[in-house]
Amino acid sequence: MQVMLAQPRGFCAGVNRAIAIVNKALERYGAPVYVLHEIVHNTHVIAELTTKGAVFVEKLEDIPTSSIAIFSAHGVSMAIQEKARSLDLRTIDATCPLVSMVHRRVTRLNRLGYDVIVIGHKGHPEVEGTCGHAVGAVHVLSRPDEVSSLQVNDRTKVGYVTQTTLSLDDTKDILEALYQKFPEMTAPERTDICYATTNRQEAVRKLAKQVDMVFVVGSKNSSNSNRLREVAQQEGIPAYLIDQADEINPDWLINVEHVGITAGASAPEHLVGQVIDWLQKFGSVTVTEMQGKVETIAFQIPDFNV
Repeated sequence: MQVMLAQPRGFCAGVNRAIAIVNKALERYGAPVYVLHEIVHNTHVIAELTTKGAVFVEKLEDIPTSSIAIFSAHGVSMAIQEKARSLDLRTIDATCPLVSMVHRRVTRLNRLGYDVIVIGHKGHPEVEGTCGHAVGAVHVLSRPDEVSSLQVNDRTKVGYVTQTTLSLDDTKDILEALYQKFPEMTAPERTDICYATTNRQEAVRKLAKQVDMVFVVGSKNSSNSNRLREVAQQEGIPAYLIDQADEINPDWLINVEHVGITAGASAPEHLVGQVIDWLQKFGSVTVTEMQGKVETIAFQIPDFNV
């Protein structure tokens, strides 16, 4: 069997930074430290940090007074930030810097009198956090057919932002519908879809043209991992999202000679190695890595003292 690895794959700079922040907080303050929601959407990352003393909660009220409270990489609303202060929590913000840029754009557009459209999945933590930075009208759109019923205060003052983990294909039809309705709509200077999301999707498109099927290593609640699976499927080959190697169904490999593997931006690289080890149980495996972009971006870890 021939196995080809996508390049790039796995952890992005924002995920590396968020995990490092939790580890740094544990080293500085000791266990437990509390994290509002999953720091990133990967079950293995959560399990590892839990063993070190991180406690993941869904509500600020579940965090004891004066404790360390870390906001996840997906970001939180201004209301959550204020509530944390009112509960006397010692907060550390692990929001991805690219998400923070989207937050600032929402606030800036609102202050200029614009209605802001957030293109993304309703209920996703990042989208909820982004909407929570609005100081004026904000609307969430997930599908093109939602555009026709959208009402705004001034058709000449409309701007949009995008959930960073979407694919360009996810936004294409919605943006076409929006520009038909609001020809003067203001766009970001550059796409809000993060570099890592775009790079991994481009790599999967190339990978899918060279293999018979694709495994995407990532958790089921990971938006960017789900998008990678969809991108591979759009190329006309089977693609499976797996959290770990033992989720593989051997029947998927019948008559398959070339397997592609990638990993979502929140999936650790050692999980890719485990998939390769699993495949080797069924015969000889040759592994190659495709040519692709080498990511050198790194985000600074804040020097917090709370």
